[in-house]
Amino acid sequence: MLARRLAVVTGAARGIGLAVVRHLAAADCKVLMVGRNAEAIEAAAARLQGDGLDVLPHCADVTDASAIAALAARLRREFGRVDILVNNAGIFPEARDFARPPQAASVFVVEPETVATTIDCNALAALRLLQACVPLMRENGYGRIVNVSSGMGQLSEMGGFWPGYRMSKAALNALTRLAANELAGTAIKINSVCPGWCRTGMGGENATRSAEDGASGIVWAALLPADGPSGGFFRDGKAIDW
Repeated sequence: MLARRLAVVTGAARGIGLAVVRHLAAADCKVLMVGRNAEAIEAAAARLQGDGLDVLPHCADVTDASAIAALAARLRREFGRVDILVNNAGIFPEARDFARPPQAASVFVVEPETVATTIDCNALAALRLLQACVPLMRENGYGRIVNVSSGMGQLSEMGGFWPGYRMSKAALNALTRLAANELAGTAIKINSVCPGWCRTGMGGENATRSAEDGASGIVWAALLPADGPSGGFFRDGKAIDW
C-alpha cells in the first residue's frame, strides 16, 4: 500500500503539476511541492493545505545543481526517504503557433543557446533529481519515478520545428530507458508519460485536454503496483511508441 508515501513533484505550482499533487495527496501521500518561485509555490501549497491535504512547499530551481543538493539534504534530514518522484518541471521557450509554425521555430533558424537551455531544464534537471533521489529509494527498497514527456519527443513520429522542445523530450525519454536498465531487478520503477496537449500556461487555451486529463496518466504511473511496468512510454496508461 502507498499510504503515507513521500512524493516529490516538480513544477508543482500550477497546471498539470498542481493537479498531480492534488491527486497524490488525495491518495494519502505526503507531497513535497517543488517550484522555482517562492511566492507561487507557497500560495499553491497553502490552498491545498486549506483543503486538508498533506503538502509542503519547497522553492528550488531545478536547473541549479546547488538547489537540487539542498533538496536532497532536506529529504534526508526531514524524511529519510523519497518514494515517488515526478519530474514535471519544464519549459517551452520557442515561439508556439501549432496551427502555423513560425519560422523562428525552425531547426535552421533557432538559436542553439535556446535549445541548450531547454534541454537543461527538461532533461538534465531530471537527471539531477534522479541522482538526488534514487539513493534514498535504494535505501528504502521502493521507488516510482515519472518523467513527464511529450509526443513531440517521439522519434517514431518526429516532425519538424520546435527543435529545443522536441530534442529535450527525446533526451528525457533516453534517460528513462537508461535508468530503467540500471534499475532492473530493484523495486524502483521509472517510466515516461505523455500527458497529451493540455490547457495550461504552456499548452495554451486551444489545447484539447484539461490539466486534470493530463495528470491522470502521470498519477497512474506514480502509483504503480509491484507488478507494474518499468522503462516504458505511456499515455493514459497505455504504451505508445518511442
